[in-house]
Amino acid sequence: MTRSTDRRVTANLNLTLDGRYHGPGGPGDFAAFAPYVATDVARGHLTAIWEGATTALLGRVNAEGFLGYWPSVAEDENADPRDRGYAKWLVGTEKVVLSTTLTEAPWDHARVVNAPAADVVADLRATGSGDILVNSSPSVIKPLLAADLIDRLYLMIFPQIAGGGQRLFDDGLPASTWTLTRQETGELGEIALVYDRAR
Repeated sequence: MTRSTDRRVTANLNLTLDGRYHGPGGPGDFAAFAPYVATDVARGHLTAIWEGATTALLGRVNAEGFLGYWPSVAEDENADPRDRGYAKWLVGTEKVVLSTTLTEAPWDHARVVNAPAADVVADLRATGSGDILVNSSPSVIKPLLAADLIDRLYLMIFPQIAGGGQRLFDDGLPASTWTLTRQETGELGEIALVYDRAR
């Protein structure tokens, strides 16, 4: 029997007003997000996301994108300190990448796992300490929401209607109640929200 620690599973994602995590142009369509991701509220939210986390749980696509971009920010002395803090954390922390196609991780402090997200979370909860952050990976967040395994949601809501693209909250999720733990509104109308699962 697998013992369980008190590790929380947290997840972060940026959404439009109509609940999309990308636009109608496909997974790389972030046009609606661009004006908001570098605001003070967004950068402060980014810092809150990683400060308590000791493991990053990522889908392969996000891992390839993030780890192709953030290591250079970690080395850039002219980068915003909040961006650099996140970048250094991401480079140095334990990373678990869910993939059915990769066999080994080309990044430091990373390992590839080909298993259902719920099983991986159960294994991670059995050892260690600190939050397990599902780092902006909808392919991992969705099955964990379906299994009611997420303890905290970090959401940035941007005042745009994308009109197309994938939604985070699909029909058929189990009913659940969440407590608003923190909220902050930026000058452009972006809202940072932190919700904890009420259990």
